Amino acid sequence: MSETITLYVDGACRGNGKDSALGGWGAYIVTATEERKIFGGETQTTNNRMELTAAIEGVLACPKSAKLIIWTDSNYVKQGITEWIHGWKKKNWKDVKNPDLWQKLDSVCQGREIEWNWIKGHSGHAGNEMADQLANLGADQTAKNLTAVLENNTEDKKKAESDWLFDDPFGLDFAGEEAEPVEPECVEDEVSESTIPMEMLQDSQKQTTTMHPHIVITPSTVEAIGPRQLILDTETTGFYFQDSDRIIEVGAIEMINRKLTGSSIHIYINPEKEVGDSVNVHGITDEFLTDKPKYAEIADVLFDYLKGAEIIAHNATFDMNFLNMEFKRTGHGALSEVCEVTDTLAMAKSKHPGQKNSLDALVRRYEIAQRDRTFHGALLDAEILADVYLAMTGGQVSFDIDALSQSEQQQGTSGRRQVDETGLAVILPSEEELAAHETWVKQIEEKQGKSCFFSK
Repeated sequence: MSETITLYVDGACRGNGKDSALGGWGAYIVTATEERKIFGGETQTTNNRMELTAAIEGVLACPKSAKLIIWTDSNYVKQGITEWIHGWKKKNWKDVKNPDLWQKLDSVCQGREIEWNWIKGHSGHAGNEMADQLANLGADQTAKNLTAVLENNTEDKKKAESDWLFDDPFGLDFAGEEAEPVEPECVEDEVSESTIPMEMLQDSQKQTTTMHPHIVITPSTVEAIGPRQLILDTETTGFYFQDSDRIIEVGAIEMINRKLTGSSIHIYINPEKEVGDSVNVHGITDEFLTDKPKYAEIADVLFDYLKGAEIIAHNATFDMNFLNMEFKRTGHGALSEVCEVTDTLAMAKSKHPGQKNSLDALVRRYEIAQRDRTFHGALLDAEILADVYLAMTGGQVSFDIDALSQSEQQQGTSGRRQVDETGLAVILPSEEELAAHETWVKQIEEKQGKSCFFSK
């Protein structure tokens, strides 16, 4: 009789679909005699690719003779492999997103007995929560490896031959520009899948927690200087902070100079009361919250992380009323007294009067990548709100020399025309000067890894 293995798989992605995205995948493998935990990650990816990778790696880690009972909180994966894939094959994978991973998943499943199941994410199921922790651990490890790679690149650059423009003696370097993203395959080599014993997993998790084991603080991976903005969301037991409803989840991600730094905080909280009908909104059960800390146990750490920043929230009055109430209970005073608050719902109503301005409506209006929001989650909603906020306030801002030059050209055409009309002498460069310039431009392009505006 063949062995039966239960497999929980999950993916995670911070900055979904962006060049700076950090992804992770995890698989929790349960047999009759043992438990195994594997995880990994990569950069410049998406949540769907990480969900698929988790399924692929989880299946590959199991004997081909075993019967697999697979649980995933991604309808994309479950329906894709059990329903949609047949039509995709008939169309020869035309217009299918992530065809490489779908074909690989199809291949590794051939000849196996597999039962695919869907489970609600963040619903308190121990197997799904473990897979989620492993996926986030994979993303954390990817961030650490990426930081190490960037630091090594920085050291290598310091050792490079000196050049007046490279060294920027006049302080004209492009302030605030992000480091070039590392090629995904380089990170994959360093963050390959790994099977780890429980004690190693616990040691790794301690690196991303502070004070209480259920407070998860992720360190920043991007150096930035400027005022902190925290895109924040909460989940609660109900709508009325005056009538004993409590916070059960807080999630916030950090942004400085319109760039996500990678830093975030995420906490589940025992509300000391039943969640009631609110479980239909967020999917967080009483059973899941039983071992989570009470607000008083996490208040110090959360207050220190939030204070002094600009809090950005959708329908911020709701979140701030609850946070103020909870912090007053613990003797910290109102959070709104130490933070500036920006309400994106009020902004949206001002920009789009008479229209729907829910988070889902804004995601559709600004054509932001869709995520599975069957259930609301504080950290997921904060990540979505970050995209919405940037879109509403003008999109991602960067120091774009090409755009600046074009703008100056449009605004200063008349001024330059007056200079041209004075009949100034035009001195053309020699062939030697042109050749030297071309060589110099190529050096710049090799250093920056992209086209130099001097060559245009």
